[in-house]
Amino acid sequence: MNTSKNSRTASGAVARTATVAKGKKASRMGYVFPQFSAAHSPVPVRRYNLPKGFVFGASTSAYQIEGAVDQAKYGRGPSIWEDYFTARPLLDNGAVACDHYNRMKEDVAMIKKMGHKVYRFSVSWPRIIPNGTGAINEQGLQFYSDLVDELLAQGIEPYLTLYHWDLPRAMEDIGGWTSRAVAEHFADFAEVVVRRLGDRVKKWCTFNEPEVIVAGYIGDGLAPGLSNPKLRVTVAHTLMIAHGLATKRIRSINSNLDVGIVVNLVPVEPATKAAAKAARKMWQRNYAIYLDGILKGKYSDTVLEEAAETGVSITAEDMELIAQPIDYLGINWYLRLVVNARGRVIKVPAAEETLMGWEICPAALTRMLLAMNQEYTLPPIYITENGAALADTNTATGVHDNRRMLYIHEHLSAIELAIAGGVDMRGYFAWSLMDNLEWSLGYSKTFGMVHVDRQTLVRTVKDSGLWYRAMIKANRR
Repeated sequence: MNTSKNSRTASGAVARTATVAKGKKASRMGYVFPQFSAAHSPVPVRRYNLPKGFVFGASTSAYQIEGAVDQAKYGRGPSIWEDYFTARPLLDNGAVACDHYNRMKEDVAMIKKMGHKVYRFSVSWPRIIPNGTGAINEQGLQFYSDLVDELLAQGIEPYLTLYHWDLPRAMEDIGGWTSRAVAEHFADFAEVVVRRLGDRVKKWCTFNEPEVIVAGYIGDGLAPGLSNPKLRVTVAHTLMIAHGLATKRIRSINSNLDVGIVVNLVPVEPATKAAAKAARKMWQRNYAIYLDGILKGKYSDTVLEEAAETGVSITAEDMELIAQPIDYLGINWYLRLVVNARGRVIKVPAAEETLMGWEICPAALTRMLLAMNQEYTLPPIYITENGAALADTNTATGVHDNRRMLYIHEHLSAIELAIAGGVDMRGYFAWSLMDNLEWSLGYSKTFGMVHVDRQTLVRTVKDSGLWYRAMIKANRR
């Protein structure tokens, strides 16, 4: 793919004002924090029309950054991702990742220096309960307790996700997310974490991107690596049951906690009027299923028809459990899809794309949010992930990624328009804090505002991270 279009703004202005810390300092701190001049930034640092209390931060996930998977040393049990990479030995894996487990305090200090007031992360189920149920790994649970304490000590509010795709192997052995027993075990896991951390963490998320979890069962290059399209509704519904059980359990322990879910939403837009029905069906099947279940208490006819075809039982009791009110909705947003009348995704001519082949179209985010606000009674919304794999330029003066700064600016402007249209938006989390393991794609696709040297693991805050810091400061309310 031709990536030259991803560098349409020059990096010279930033480069002239950036200086890298001396080697000794970088080695001691574990990260490099170049200087930045907002006045010379190729992307403006401006104040957006956002509500009071709107928060800015970044997101990560446990398996993508932690490393420390050795059970003998760290007590962490195997996950489906160890099995996935073992079966595909030529791929990168998460054995080291960004070594966040051993560099946590340095990473939190870096987050503080970057000006973030909130930080979204996930906990690892196999690190806390190695077999998914039964004995607790105290070392693993203490790591997250220490992380929370460190964040709070630095004035950073933790947003905790219970599950970001790293299922314990033992849970997959009994059916994984096709099994309601696993849903019950997940609620037990949630209770363990809440009882330890619920005195300090207010914002809780049950699942990150159930639609992508489903992809690992129907054949889309993700763990557990199954390829059975007939499992789509089975897995989706089991995940919704697990969400309902965990939400109920959390509130039974502490009713003052905010509980939500994070969904990956990809608006499906028709290429022509004739494609409108196909676009709606794809949206309902893949994405709205979670919104409909939680916010409406019922699935669309599209989903119910597929459930009937594949023998999935959906009861009124199930839907009552799923439809418990949530305190917030997290939306991960990266791209839109355009389909023709046959329901096939088509390329938009001359569209700018990321290195993932995803179209950059911030206006589609605004359209989606406004449409959702018309169709649903929405809780407060956070953009919990938004980012892009783009080309970075490493020089002696820093890591230059002007297109990523522009990308964030464009999407904040899109959010600004949605707010003006009446959508209750409460925060924005960039994906990701740092370059990390992009699952089966390894380390080649970099989404981070912080570069991670794959040999030394030293972090260098990119120009986008420096710009983001200046932007946060400009938008203090």
